[in-house]
Amino acid sequence: ANTFLAAQGRQVGESLIEPDLLGTAAGILEKAAGIGREIVLPIDVVLAKEFKANAASRAAPASDVGDGEMILDIGPKSADYVISCLRRCRTLVWNGPFGAFELKPFDAGTNAVARAAAKLTKEGRLLTIAGGGDTVAALNAAGVTGDFSYVSTAGGAFLEWMEGKVLPGLEVLRKS
Repeated sequence: ANTFLAAQGRQVGESLIEPDLLGTAAGILEKAAGIGREIVLPIDVVLAKEFKANAASRAAPASDVGDGEMILDIGPKSADYVISCLRRCRTLVWNGPFGAFELKPFDAGTNAVARAAAKLTKEGRLLTIAGGGDTVAALNAAGVTGDFSYVSTAGGAFLEWMEGKVLPGLEVLRKS
């Protein structure tokens, strides 16, 4: 999300972004707007000047990132908005946590969304597909891995499978 925020010209301080993908992110935002689709980005964020557990932090609008601050999680309004989007969906494909979930208090957004997705799955209202080592670790930390419909620890292979690419290991099994 940080790369998309930066592609919109927003200040992201010292947040981790992918500078080589700023143009790609801008193109995706433009294409989505052109066909009436929403790219869900943070409304508010949790900021800190240090990347460590229990670092002094503050929740602020995504447009209020100061110099020297890092976006380390989505804020509570963003988590609520993502959850409201999930209630309108029938399928969720999840790859990657919302923040630095390994460190408190930067796990709150990921945990809130993970628990809501798990609840919707248990109610039969949402098919949940999650992939990638960090994603699985985040779901484990939230205590909801077993409540998701499908979970894969193979992040790269998971994304390639989603793209429809041939996976060599599966291809060998098909030919057997």
